[in-house]
Amino acid sequence: MKNSKLYDFVLTGLFVALIFVVTAYFPRIPTARGYIHVGDAVIYLAASVLPLPLSAIAAGLGGMFADVLTGYAIWAPYTLVIKACLTFAFTSKNGNLLCGRNVLATIMAFPITIGGYYLAALLMTGNAIVPLAEIPANAVQSAGSLAIYISFATCMDKAKIRARFAGGTR
Repeated sequence: MKNSKLYDFVLTGLFVALIFVVTAYFPRIPTARGYIHVGDAVIYLAASVLPLPLSAIAAGLGGMFADVLTGYAIWAPYTLVIKACLTFAFTSKNGNLLCGRNVLATIMAFPITIGGYYLAALLMTGNAIVPLAEIPANAVQSAGSLAIYISFATCMDKAKIRARFAGGTR
């Protein structure tokens, strides 16, 4: 593809929108201080397709927009950073979406999500006990997103979808 940078930027914009829609409008489960969603599965997919830093930009912006536009704007700055950090361990350079490194990255997302939102709540409340209530919800969110990502990535790899994304800088 002649314009691989343009292709990557367009794909990044599409992933920002997809992450936003799936996070904000797909079934969500309200919790005491936020909500459980499956948007992280799309973040993992974006991180498997886009190179860094574009995957981090898509993840951070998509998650942040979901918080801002659905009544959780107080979490938006933290979400921007936490969701971007989820992408750092993934690789987009493998021929398949689902490779050993990307599976390991989904497992590494657990402490990033749980620790990141614990720290955010700690900073907002000034209390080390109150944020503990959200740990189970964040663990469920990470586990659900891991399962969905692995399912979709497996199907996409079997259908050889990854070859269609080869127009970028990979």
